[in-house]
Amino acid sequence: MRAVVTRVRNASVRVDETVVGNIDEPGLLVLLGVTHSDGHEQITTMARKLHEIRALRDEQSCATTGAPLLVVSQFTLYGDTRKGRRPSWSRAAGPDQAEDAVEAVVTELRRRGARVETGEFGAAMAVESTNDGPFTLLVET
Repeated sequence: MRAVVTRVRNASVRVDETVVGNIDEPGLLVLLGVTHSDGHEQITTMARKLHEIRALRDEQSCATTGAPLLVVSQFTLYGDTRKGRRPSWSRAAGPDQAEDAVEAVVTELRRRGARVETGEFGAAMAVESTNDGPFTLLVET
């Protein structure tokens, strides 16, 4: 499992001009990708890392501040560009597995007490954010 985590001042995701997820205060925008071998261990580890990572100002985390997370599925994080000009998506999990895993991460984050907004799996989404820093990390399990 792989995530690109950006500290943001605000972020939102739209589908067909309708806002489906929005955080209007400082928090984290999480682009989350799933690969074939991801299971329960990777899901719980990723949720813990996202909730506890000290990526906010003054080395704080969403767990310590209550800051929100906007989680958006992103299969392209497993695109392989080492050969040719067209990315290969063979390392990305299929839609059913990926959707279940992303939902499981969101569920685990909420179980931990995190405030979580989401995109819409499989939709053409427009993601907008105001970066804070900028501060962006790659988180892997």
